Amino acid sequence: MILRGIAASDGIGLGRAVCVREENLDYSDVAYSGKESEKARLQAAIEEFEQRTSAMAEHIRQQVGDKESEILTGQIAMLADPFMRSQMQDAIDGGACAEAAVDNVCTMYADMFAAVEDEMMRQRATDVKDIRSRLLGILLGAASVDLSNLPAGTVLVTRELTPSMTVGLQKENVAAIITATGGKTSHSAILARALQVPAVLSVTKVLEVVQDGDGLIVDGGEGIAILNPDERTRSEYLTRQKDYQARIASLKVYQNRPTVDADGKRYQLFANIGSAAEAEVAAQSGAEGIGLFRTEFLFMDRTSLPDEMVQYEAYRAVSQTMAGKEVIIRTLDVGGDKAIEYLGMEKEENPFLGHRAIRYCLDRPDLYKVQLRALLRAGAEEHNIKIMLPLVTSVDEVRAARELLEQCKQELSEAGLPYDKDIALGVMIETPAAALTADLLARESDFFSIGTNDLTQYTMAVDRGNAQVASLYTPFQPAVLRSIRSVITAAKEAGIPVGMCGEAAADPGLIPLLMAWGLDEFSVSTSSVLATRASIHRWREDEVKRIAQEALGLSTASGVEGYLKKVSAPEK
Repeated sequence: MILRGIAASDGIGLGRAVCVREENLDYSDVAYSGKESEKARLQAAIEEFEQRTSAMAEHIRQQVGDKESEILTGQIAMLADPFMRSQMQDAIDGGACAEAAVDNVCTMYADMFAAVEDEMMRQRATDVKDIRSRLLGILLGAASVDLSNLPAGTVLVTRELTPSMTVGLQKENVAAIITATGGKTSHSAILARALQVPAVLSVTKVLEVVQDGDGLIVDGGEGIAILNPDERTRSEYLTRQKDYQARIASLKVYQNRPTVDADGKRYQLFANIGSAAEAEVAAQSGAEGIGLFRTEFLFMDRTSLPDEMVQYEAYRAVSQTMAGKEVIIRTLDVGGDKAIEYLGMEKEENPFLGHRAIRYCLDRPDLYKVQLRALLRAGAEEHNIKIMLPLVTSVDEVRAARELLEQCKQELSEAGLPYDKDIALGVMIETPAAALTADLLARESDFFSIGTNDLTQYTMAVDRGNAQVASLYTPFQPAVLRSIRSVITAAKEAGIPVGMCGEAAADPGLIPLLMAWGLDEFSVSTSSVLATRASIHRWREDEVKRIAQEALGLSTASGVEGYLKKVSAPEK
C-alpha cells in the first residue's frame, strides 16, 4: 500500500513503525477553585514550562543546532507576551479553570495562525499548539512523550513532530518520519532536515492506517511511504538508499567552491530566509548572500508594530552576519494569506487581489517610512543591503516608494543619523503586469528578482491552495516560462542584475533554462544551496541553450517537465 504526502526531508528510510498518539488532556473533571488559586496554578505551570523549555532548547542546540533550538526559545517568547497572558487571566476572572484558560486562548491563537495560507506562518500555529499541549500536560500532571529509547530502524509515525519530542531522540535509531500534518517549511520539516532524517508529511489518516510494528519504506524525495512492502520492493529501495547517500556525500565538495558553470562562468547563489537567526544558517550552508529576507515575520510574531529600533537591529544583524555579501530585504508583504490582526486590515472578499503588500504600504506611509528608515540605517556599516518591493504592478508604485525613500533620507540627515545614501531599490517581479511591463520597470529599478510562486499563480489564474486545480500550478507551464524569459531579457537590455527567489530557482530541471536566458542570481532555501551549485556546475553554455530552445518548442507543461527531468537526471 502506497501512502502519499508532502516530500519534506530528502532521503530513503526503511524500518518498522512506532506510532506516537496524542496523550489524553481531558480536563472536564477539573473544578474551578477561585480566581487567585487558578491564577497561581497558571503561573506555576508557566514557570515550569519555561524551565523545561529552556533546558530542551539547550539540549537541541547542542545536539542539532542553534537554528532548531530557536524554535523552542521562540515559544518561551511567545508565551511571555503580556497580551496572551492577560487573556488567560481574563478567562480565569470569567470563571474558567487554568486548563480551560490555556485551552481557549491557545486555540484562538492557533486558529488565527492556521488560517494563513503561508506555510511559514502556520509554524506559529504549531508553536501555539505545542505550548497548549505541554501547559495542559503540566497542569494535569500528564507524562510527556519520551522518545529516548526507540529501537534501531524506527519509522516514527505521529500527528506532528514537535520540538519537545526531539529532546533525547537518538537520531541514529530513527530511519524516517511520517506525520499527519505539516508542510515543507513546517517545524516538523525543519527538525527532520536538521536531524537528516527522511520525512513525508501530511499523510492523511496515517495514524489510522499504520500500526506499531508495520514495515515501512519512506521516500522523502518523492513524498511517498510504502506500507508492509514485499522483499523485492525492499531490495530495490535499499539500492536507491545507497545511491542517494553516495550522491549527498558527493555534494560536500561544493561547500566552499564558487558557483560557476562548466565553462567557468560565474553566478551568484543566495539563500532565502525568514528571520535574522536564519542568516547564520545561510552563511554556514555556503550561500554567497541573501536573496530574500521576508520581513513580515518581524511583524507577525507580535501584538503591536515593531518600532524603528527593533527593525534596525534585525536588519543590521543580517547585514553583519553576511558581512561583505549582498542582502536583499523585501519590504512588508502583508495581506493576502498574511493577516496581521493588530493592523486592523479590513476583511476582503478576495485578499490575494486586494489591499496588500506595496499597495497597503504606500497607503500607510506612517508605517512604511519606519521600515524604510530602519533599512537605510542598517545599511550604513556594511553597505550590503538592497531594498526590494513586493507585488509591484506599475511604474507609479516604484516611483512612489522611491519618493518615500528620499524623504526618509532627508529625515535621517536632519537627525544626524548615519545611513546608506546609495542603497539600491529593486522590484520583485511576481505579477503578470510587472512581467509585461518589465522593460518600463527596469528603467526605474536597480535590480529585479523573480518570485515564481506568485508569478505562476497569477499567470495561470490558479489558487495554489486548491487541490482541484493543483495540476495547473507549475512553473513548467509554457506561459510561465515565456514570462520568466521576457523578464530576464528586459533586465539584460536595461543593464540591471536579475535574480530569482521563488522555488523554481532550485529546480534542477529549470536551472539550465535560467542559465541559458541569462539569470544572474539564484536564491534558494539553505538546504538547496549545495545541490543548486552542483547543478549549475554541470552545464556548458552550448548545452543549456540547446535545452532551452527545445523546451520552449514544447506546448504543454507535462511535455516540458518530462523533457527537462530527462535531460537533467543525475548522471550515472
